[in-house]
Amino acid sequence: MTRQSNFVTKALQAVAVLLIAAVFVGLGIWQLQRAADLKSSLKVATTIDTNVVALESVTAPREAIPATALNKTVSATGHYITNFKAPNQIDGAGKVADWEVALLQIGTNSAILVVRGLWSERLLNPDIQQSMNIDVTGLLVASQFGDRAENAPGVISRLDSAVVTSLTDLDLYDGYILATSEATRDQKLDRTRVTPEKLQSKIPGFYWQHLSYVVIWWLMAGVVLYLPFYRRRVTP
Repeated sequence: MTRQSNFVTKALQAVAVLLIAAVFVGLGIWQLQRAADLKSSLKVATTIDTNVVALESVTAPREAIPATALNKTVSATGHYITNFKAPNQIDGAGKVADWEVALLQIGTNSAILVVRGLWSERLLNPDIQQSMNIDVTGLLVASQFGDRAENAPGVISRLDSAVVTSLTDLDLYDGYILATSEATRDQKLDRTRVTPEKLQSKIPGFYWQHLSYVVIWWLMAGVVLYLPFYRRRVTP
């Protein structure tokens, strides 16, 4: 009976050791995948695709922007239905300024925010009317998460369609277009265009940091597997 009890105890201990080691190995594999995801997301997040594609071909209203659509150069045609001031925006050179943002209605049911340029140049092209169709080309960028100002009439706190949902019944696209060109059927609209803020990955951490955690998790798995043999060697 005692021998059988000892066997069961040792078997349970062995199973426990293997389970703990398996958990550490699994954590290492998960961390390794995070490192791969980070490397992939960094490539997506920092690479601008200059090939122009139709906005409707890469994303849809009322849906989150697919990762494959981020930072693509897109084109859209519609008419501006309202303008906003977006204060304290930061461009690619780190310069802080107020930007002009307009809501571009596309077709009859959808719309997207478009960064047209600097707020100080909002009075350029006074002949442009809201009824005119505008061809817009620009960079498709993910919505901002942090507020840069307070919402007020004619002012939006951040570049995010969520802050204007109460102002329209249209189906809104996620994100916004950072315009590089605008044109009507008769003329091109010339003004200072803003460059995107430094693009970053949404996955936290650094690539080598994730790899170091892989080593730690697997080292701990090795320690767990080695401990029973060490105890057997030092036990008299």
